[in-house]
Amino acid sequence: MGHTNDEELETKEIDAASMSSSKRHGDNLPYIHKVGLPSRQNLVKEFKTTVKETFFADDPLRHFKDKSNSRKFILGIQAVFPILDWGRDYTLAKFKGDLIAGITIASLCIPQDIGYAKLANLAPQYGLYSSFVPPLIYAFMGSSRDIAIGPVAVVSLLLGTLLQSEIDPIKQPEDYLRLAFTATFFAGITQATLGILRLGFLIDFLSHAAIVGFMGGAAVTIMLQQLKGFLGIKTFTKKSDIVSVLRSVFESAHHGWNWQTILIGASFLAFLLFAKYIGKKHKKLFWVTAIAPLISVILSTLFVYITRVDKKGVQIVKHIDKGINPSSINKIYFHGDYLVKGIRIGVVAGMIALTEATAIGRTFAAMKDYQIDGNKEMVALGAMNVVGSMTSCYVATGSFSRSAVNFMAGCNTAVSNIVMSCIVLLTLELITPLFKYTPNAILSSIIISAVIGLIDYDAAILIWKIDKFDFVACMGAFFGVVFSSVEIGLLIAVSISFAKILLQVTRPRTAVLGNLQRTTVYRNIEQYPDANEVPGLLIVRVDSAIYFSNSNYVKDRILRWLTDHEEKNKAKDFQRIEFLIVEMSPVTDIDTSGIHALEDLYKSLQRETFSLF
Repeated sequence: MGHTNDEELETKEIDAASMSSSKRHGDNLPYIHKVGLPSRQNLVKEFKTTVKETFFADDPLRHFKDKSNSRKFILGIQAVFPILDWGRDYTLAKFKGDLIAGITIASLCIPQDIGYAKLANLAPQYGLYSSFVPPLIYAFMGSSRDIAIGPVAVVSLLLGTLLQSEIDPIKQPEDYLRLAFTATFFAGITQATLGILRLGFLIDFLSHAAIVGFMGGAAVTIMLQQLKGFLGIKTFTKKSDIVSVLRSVFESAHHGWNWQTILIGASFLAFLLFAKYIGKKHKKLFWVTAIAPLISVILSTLFVYITRVDKKGVQIVKHIDKGINPSSINKIYFHGDYLVKGIRIGVVAGMIALTEATAIGRTFAAMKDYQIDGNKEMVALGAMNVVGSMTSCYVATGSFSRSAVNFMAGCNTAVSNIVMSCIVLLTLELITPLFKYTPNAILSSIIISAVIGLIDYDAAILIWKIDKFDFVACMGAFFGVVFSSVEIGLLIAVSISFAKILLQVTRPRTAVLGNLQRTTVYRNIEQYPDANEVPGLLIVRVDSAIYFSNSNYVKDRILRWLTDHEEKNKAKDFQRIEFLIVEMSPVTDIDTSGIHALEDLYKSLQRETFSLF
């Protein structure tokens, strides 16, 4: 084991390359591949290229090149309103599919909307309002053919929890409603801004594992919240954590439960779960799942009206305002103390709504093999929530359950959302008085049956098998929501996601490579037990770009690999390590700090009389 200088090192590299090349070519003539440097770019050009690749990788202006001004104007209008593009090829055959799908999802959304409004601590009509205006706006501006727009359970719970922490919805109902509209307005502004500035990649920082845990925890919390209506409890805790809810349930067991309410809720919950099972078992019977909630509302309402069990303690909806959405522009806080609170709540609710809608849109687009424009989706979702906040709506987004029904019902375009909106309009104008005797227990049963699907056991098991750190993020988000609150669970999910990113950046993986027998292939000795280390040689692979954030770690880790193997070889009386090879083919980039770290590594090896390749 001796010291080598740069000239000797270069000679050894050339000889190794020559020998390897000669063996490949089957002759004795050495062939050395030339290695060049990429052409130099000036600072301005390099900066422009980086910015374009970061924010405009899809080159949104490519369709406008070499076009006349009139054509550019038409393309610009179509870019904002995609319906003007695909609408030219719309046919009666497509409308038939959209009509059936729209009617089907309307039968599902009407009872869900009434229940979800209660999750947000709002009057039932606000849920219906939010399934009338936002879907119309999205149909004209959205790029997904399958998303069904409206209130969703998780966002309704999140919004209700955050709003309730600021204003009591019972003592200050008017202020609470105004803050809800304010939060919805700024949720839309947040979504539209992300789309306009092409910052949609920010939502990707919330990992899939964290979303799975958050959604599961939210589903459990939502189901616990429904125990109030399901059991007929009049006095119930305002907290959402599992300990407070269960304490409130058991404390009211002796005098607060109503057996008629429990009978209604349990009976129809069993019916809804059976209908869902039928729809899942037989794909062609998906409509059974979709129409079951509306049938449950109709039958339970008739039962209460005929038997008048509402006089025996069964709580009912009592009243839903008739008529279409009233204007709420003058109810949005644009100044005062509640403005900042509305912005904060709106940003959080908007990001969660955007994450859910994006995931749904991508899922169904992949199933039908078409592309959706993520930035256009954000602008569309933002626009519909801004307009919605001015027309008495609260935060709406893509609903997975409705979108799945929409997809299976044979929707072809976003016209199914328009059909659904028209049916909701008719409901608001004609049918709302009929919901007077609808028991709260049936709404709780509908919500429970809807959110059970948010608990994705299979995804959690798969995350455990693939990545234990991802599983920690998943469980952290889940338990944060269940045992604390929705916002704490969300904070934990985001924090763990960022922690994982930082950990991967600052602590990249390194691996010792060994030779697979009877091959010229070298692999990680931990993954390939048959790989043998070469006597007198240590090969370490760096599996990441080397930046200022991890350069010192990479250097120290390589030295520790070297020290550990030296001690192991000495203990077993093996040949000492004479050469260290750092395999850097996975290193896609390196900055000045990385170069200095490698120089320091080389100096350390020189002091220890090792050779470096």
